[in-house]
Amino acid sequence: MIRYPNPLRTGQTIGVTAPSSGVGKDLHSLLQLSKQQFEKRGFKVEIGDTAWSQIKAASATKEVRAAELTAMLNNSTIGAIIPPWGGEILMEILPLIHWDEIEPKWILGYSDLSTLLFSLTLKTGIATAHGTNFIDLRSDEWDSVTGKFLEVLSASTGSVIEQQSSKKFQSEWQHFAPLDPYVFKLDSETRWEIIGGGEFKIEGRFLGGCLDTIGKLVGTPYGDVAAFQKNHLNDEPILWYLENCEMSATDFHRTVLHFAYAGWFDNAAGIIFGRSPAGQSVDGFTVVDSMERLQELTGLPIAYNADIGHVPPQITFVNGAYGSVSILDGEAVISTEFK
Repeated sequence: MIRYPNPLRTGQTIGVTAPSSGVGKDLHSLLQLSKQQFEKRGFKVEIGDTAWSQIKAASATKEVRAAELTAMLNNSTIGAIIPPWGGEILMEILPLIHWDEIEPKWILGYSDLSTLLFSLTLKTGIATAHGTNFIDLRSDEWDSVTGKFLEVLSASTGSVIEQQSSKKFQSEWQHFAPLDPYVFKLDSETRWEIIGGGEFKIEGRFLGGCLDTIGKLVGTPYGDVAAFQKNHLNDEPILWYLENCEMSATDFHRTVLHFAYAGWFDNAAGIIFGRSPAGQSVDGFTVVDSMERLQELTGLPIAYNADIGHVPPQITFVNGAYGSVSILDGEAVISTEFK
């Protein structure tokens, strides 16, 4: 059984902590701008100490990061936790978290934050939200894809949320571009693609994140997918969503093969891969070649160039929720049911 956090309501507090990377001094203004935007929309914002610092690839020591996250999880006045962004070594804090003591509360993020989201859902059955980060919510207006996160976090058990793929995406990061009116400069046409073509509609329980980071959880207590399906999903199939941050085509291929050999795709409905800034070909071998071989190996429907991850904007996927993905002529509809 999946446990859903209470719906986020106006007037509640957004907790901002950095269990992975914090924000260096040169970008502190971005944190302040995002704080102002949530306050304009009727929320309070509590920014922890870790969000303001960054040293040696993390916001603070693993002990400090784990303690601040735990404090916000246990603070009843905080309605949702939205870290500033991802990072590199969140994995360090996983052994320091008291998983059995966590009560459901929304955590939203992506990149290295998916290490936490993935582990939390697998270990506890608590739904988590893979989507935008706090820094990218600093504009007066939120684009229609990014802004859906608020509807998702405000949903009650039994609700059904429908999301549409983007019309355009942003081709490169521009942290200091004018906010007119959005953070993201949507300059390139979006088209979700299907391996092998044809019709595409899959349904199952959403689960996924950043390949670079959750891939390191295979074989650990934080990546027991089979136990999660048995204990929390009654063996329902998983609808995987995955994105590649930095891996070349061959590293990507080794990672998805690792997933397959570890049994992560054994009881799956299909796989959605996000757009990627990486995936460099190696000796003519491409990421699409890898996906084609993965489809041959698993027999699963596979799509790619989805609105997930490091090439914004992105759909908000809820780990553990029941959902479906339909693709027609490059456009996608994502339905999420809180049951």
